[in-house]
Amino acid sequence: MTDETTTEETTRAEETFSAKTGADEQAAVQASEERAPETGLAEQAAGGGPSAEPGRRSPARRRAPLLADGLLLIDKEPGPTSHDVVQRARRITGQKKTGHSGTLDPDATGLLVLTLGRATRLTRFLIRAPKVYVGTIRFGAATDTYDASGSVEETGPAEAVEALDRERIAEAMADLVGEIDHRPPPYSAKKVGGKKLYELARAGEEVPRESKRVTVFELEPTGELARREDADGLGGAEIEFRLACSSGTYARTLAHDVGRAVGTGGHLAALRRLQVGPFRLEDAVRLGELEEAVAAGEPPAAAWVPFDAIPLPFGEIAVDPQQEDRIAHGQTVLVRELAGDEGDWVKLSDRRGRFLAVGTIVERIGTGGVGIVQPRVVFK
Repeated sequence: MTDETTTEETTRAEETFSAKTGADEQAAVQASEERAPETGLAEQAAGGGPSAEPGRRSPARRRAPLLADGLLLIDKEPGPTSHDVVQRARRITGQKKTGHSGTLDPDATGLLVLTLGRATRLTRFLIRAPKVYVGTIRFGAATDTYDASGSVEETGPAEAVEALDRERIAEAMADLVGEIDHRPPPYSAKKVGGKKLYELARAGEEVPRESKRVTVFELEPTGELARREDADGLGGAEIEFRLACSSGTYARTLAHDVGRAVGTGGHLAALRRLQVGPFRLEDAVRLGELEEAVAAGEPPAAAWVPFDAIPLPFGEIAVDPQQEDRIAHGQTVLVRELAGDEGDWVKLSDRRGRFLAVGTIVERIGTGGVGIVQPRVVFK
């Protein structure tokens, strides 16, 4: 197709879209004008408008948190749950609207991505990001939690542990690379029927564990097999590993499966998360460091990702100024330079880089990168 044909398609699309949406724009302007007096009255009633009583002081406005809207990269220490970390971050930052985009077990350490303010509405996009870990598998004993915090359910034959070597472990790990059926551990935060699996397990109830498809991009040993004393009954050999996987993958389950495959039993002895999507552990701060930074009135350097700069796992479009009002009212917009297919998500920003909305492509027009986007999550 020639450039001339593409230009004609684009022109026709713009004319059709303009005619179709002109009435919507007029209605939006009228609605905005009708709402204006109400807004003024609300300001006056709050004591902040021009008609506030003379000599009467307006109530003091609450100071906005230093870290209001964005992502906070935390280097979690062993012990607290992910919820504990969120609670403490709320107290430190003063931002009550705080969540996270993927849990870490209490004994695990490393990168925990917290969402603050408006960024909490992006959790469903961030939680799907692939993750990278390093950890340690201990061989010789399988536990009910699949990690070192549980009770030993089964021990492997001493001769099998003695005969175990790095090559056999590498083979067992390689068999788990790719798209696989994967089941969560009996003790996990995954919910079934509104109850977490660990709640059912602790109550002695049967734990339903349906398998799901996940992708293991990388699973390999990174060190030599180390022999250790088995005085605690938790195994007599261990090895360090590196794991890269899709969201929903449990390192504990993989450790358990590797131990079973080599005939010794095994469990996860240690785990540290290095990366979540584009976010890296080296940019994160510990909670104590966060507290010091906030007390000094300074954002914690690379650990803070401002709202407008949050990267999402799909394309971004800068819209024209005339489209911004339509986006603010949740109305469809015609955009150029559109990559992706119908149904795909897209980030919508203005020409100054301000994050306006997340939308979906509802129609592609021609082959010139022109299409219609429906805002789904609007921030402006």
